[in-house]
Amino acid sequence: MMRITAIRAYQIDLPLLEGSYKWSGGNSVSVFDSTVVEVVTDTGLSGWGEVCPLGPAYLPAYARGARTGIAELAPHLIGMDPLALGEVNRRMDAAMRGHPYVKSPIDVACWDLLGQAAGLPVATLMGGHVGERFALYRAISQESPEAMAGRIAQYRAEGYRKFQLKVGGDPDTDIDRIRAAAAKLQRGDVLIADANTGWTQHAAVRVADAVRDVDVYIEQPCYSYEECLAVRRHTNRPFVLDEVIDSLDAVVRGIADQAMDVINLKISKVGGLTRARQIRDLCVSLGIAMTIEDTWGGDITTAAIAHLAHSTPERFLFSATDFNSYGSVSFADGAPQRVDGFLAASREPGLGVRPRLDVLGKPVLEITGA
Repeated sequence: MMRITAIRAYQIDLPLLEGSYKWSGGNSVSVFDSTVVEVVTDTGLSGWGEVCPLGPAYLPAYARGARTGIAELAPHLIGMDPLALGEVNRRMDAAMRGHPYVKSPIDVACWDLLGQAAGLPVATLMGGHVGERFALYRAISQESPEAMAGRIAQYRAEGYRKFQLKVGGDPDTDIDRIRAAAAKLQRGDVLIADANTGWTQHAAVRVADAVRDVDVYIEQPCYSYEECLAVRRHTNRPFVLDEVIDSLDAVVRGIADQAMDVINLKISKVGGLTRARQIRDLCVSLGIAMTIEDTWGGDITTAAIAHLAHSTPERFLFSATDFNSYGSVSFADGAPQRVDGFLAASREPGLGVRPRLDVLGKPVLEITGA
């Protein structure tokens, strides 16, 4: 039986190619602080995971908190069988209430180990590759209406056909942003107006009503589930929930209330691939489409997204994302790479990534059984 002998964490900065990423509330990030986790075993195999919060103001998660939490959790996992994914997750939940983003990279690393031990890609373990590739969306950082609309042609030339506008600011400006972007769409393009919780309920209703003649999805207009549900009941536009979808229970509630047509399933927000797969399978069974992604990340996060997305039936995979193409730093060989707006999961065992220690540097944390 395989045993965990050590858990290491590495810190790496991921600068953005376009300089900064802006969303609702005046939030902006130019360099992301990512944590890479290595789960070391007595067989010589290591599994890899990654967690990268979108700054401290997006969700109840922050980069240094991830590393502090891993230091707290890791001693409870030394000596465990990493392939016993259910038991690993139960042990993490018993040792630490909440904080799913802390647990996520450890869970992902254990999936990587399971695939390596079985000689199979993670996507195969999650149901099998569906088709040869899957389509991606491109987030359009918050700028003026004209600048954001101008990004449509730029990103379409890179192969993207789904465009996520970062709105959630002044309602009048957001109406202009949506209309300006919609005017640039071609047949087959998809537009999502993502407020990232930035609107009040009355502002969200106003914006949704003002664009009711536009072919656009409305995403997470308000902070609370109840506010979003009220907006959903006022609009005829297809509706996406994101930030409030943080557990299987939240999905069950949303389906019962007919609160959404699509969810954004972020791997670290729900605690890793184990719970993300549970949510994915429930949504497939009940007819809810998904964007499969994470809060942010680099090569390993993108690989984890790719394996979950590529094993999802096409009709329920609304979209996915390729975070490693947004940044200027690559730290793992074998990571999936965007080709003409599409991505494919590796066919190699596990996640199929080989982290480059010359880029990651020395671990900032190492917990052993000694």
